[in-house]
Amino acid sequence: MKAVRYHSYGGSDVLVYEEVDRPVASAGRVVVRVAGTSFNPVDAVLRAGVLKEFIPIAFPQIPNGDVAGVITEVGAGVTGWSVGDAVVGSLPATEPGAAADYVAAPAEALAAAPRTGELADAAALPVVGLTAWQMLFEHAGVKAGQRILINGAGGAVGGYAVQLAAQAGATVTATASARSHDRVRSYGADRIIDYTVTPVSEAVAGLRFDAVLNLVSTNEEETGRLVDLVADGGVLVSITGPGPEDAGRGVRVLWIFVRSDADQLAELVVRVDAGDLRIHVAERLPLTDLASVHERAAEGKLAGKTVLIP
Repeated sequence: MKAVRYHSYGGSDVLVYEEVDRPVASAGRVVVRVAGTSFNPVDAVLRAGVLKEFIPIAFPQIPNGDVAGVITEVGAGVTGWSVGDAVVGSLPATEPGAAADYVAAPAEALAAAPRTGELADAAALPVVGLTAWQMLFEHAGVKAGQRILINGAGGAVGGYAVQLAAQAGATVTATASARSHDRVRSYGADRIIDYTVTPVSEAVAGLRFDAVLNLVSTNEEETGRLVDLVADGGVLVSITGPGPEDAGRGVRVLWIFVRSDADQLAELVVRVDAGDLRIHVAERLPLTDLASVHERAAEGKLAGKTVLIP
């Protein structure tokens, strides 16, 4: 089969599309014929070796944690899955990923794929959808009636976060550039701030939020300004880096990493099938373009969530 691999840490040029052995279904695993996978910024971080002290990788490595596809082989001890089942999943970062024709996936990491939409597009759900869910409900404990600020709502995680927070009954303020305003508004945001025109701290002067979700890279000063927008006893949850150790006023500041959770993913799929959660795909490209996607991401030129198809 064909796959994209990298044999050492480095830039996007280390990604090579090449012939590799097709995986087999060992105990507790299933083989999935990949219909689609998607690029996440963490894929580039892992490829560059930034997280090698925390997430060790065995070379050569196949990237991409998101997978959507159809089961072709079931390993010993696996229950609940059969050949022909359409599935989605978030794969372990230390194991071979889904940038390939086939991937051997832990059975417990998978959920039934949405019945609506294209199967390949479902690969745009797992990692970012789980990130949004865990930020909102596990770490921020968002409830109806609360005020939520989502900094970076125009991105993939932000899109799901706006939808989920609005459906939970929160009042959502979102930051996004003009090109994303219509989409973010359609997701249920009550107020949208164009951060390219007005800094968020100025736009919401006098307001404080029960929870602030930070989805964009911020320096120490910018993170501090976001902390100032959190109400006493509230929380700032970030996926891009740590904040101050002691923010005062009872404010919690959390830097979190998403984890695979098939039950949560199954709940997201239920919402997709019910029409309550929309999967947004900015572009679909052949898997052979993965290196250029990494390069464009580094240059800030990706239009949004990118699905890659073997």
